[in-house]
Amino acid sequence: MLRDKVVVVSGVGPGLGRSIAMRAAHAEADVVLAARTKSNLDAVADDVTALGRRAVTVPADVTAESDADTLTDAAMSEFGRVDVLVNNAFAIPPLGDLADADLDAVRAGFETSSIAALRLTRLFTPALAEAGGSVVMVNSMVLRHSQRGYGAYKMAKASLLALAQSLSTELGPRGVRVNSVAPGYIWADTLKWYFGHLAKKRGVSTEDVYTETAANTDLRRLPEPDEIADAVVFLASDMARAITGQCLDVNCGEYHH
Repeated sequence: MLRDKVVVVSGVGPGLGRSIAMRAAHAEADVVLAARTKSNLDAVADDVTALGRRAVTVPADVTAESDADTLTDAAMSEFGRVDVLVNNAFAIPPLGDLADADLDAVRAGFETSSIAALRLTRLFTPALAEAGGSVVMVNSMVLRHSQRGYGAYKMAKASLLALAQSLSTELGPRGVRVNSVAPGYIWADTLKWYFGHLAKKRGVSTEDVYTETAANTDLRRLPEPDEIADAVVFLASDMARAITGQCLDVNCGEYHH
């Protein structure tokens, strides 16, 4: 689906970022990997090259203008083109009531979720326009609810959605598509640890917490990282060549949109 395309992925860690990179490689793309932690980048790069695809690693904090410039220069220097940009970098905003939230922490959530995504998209736009490429923003199911404690998180991700929609309108005439995916719970290491923590606190099993949570989804299960990543690959590919400005929810039916 992405044969010989070049895919840039920000926020590459052991969870969803790794899955996006690996599923892109399975789809026969070469990848440019960006994150703050070099060891994570190196591990994912090794897995990509084991599939016979090329991987370039760029240690970078995408909230820093100089690092974003370095990432762009590295991608173009190595491959001479970029077909897909996946804005996956994420920082957890303060969880709690907005009335009590530290405003600097709220601002930091916007810096990573929205401003950094805008910066990278602007930097890669000339290459994406030349390639007729696409951008995929990794959003969140927090868009679909207003549960107490998630206000700052929802603010940051709602901003990212608005950014994606506006960029779709602006970049569409240049042949660049911009879409979003919105996962809910992702059954990976962080959530497994958290469910184990809740289980211990409540005196039940991790499986009990999983079953209770999954009962709120139509499929009675929680999506895994590769399932989110496959949606990203679809939106990045020519299979979605007439799709832009859209947000695809990947949540096993927890919310309908």
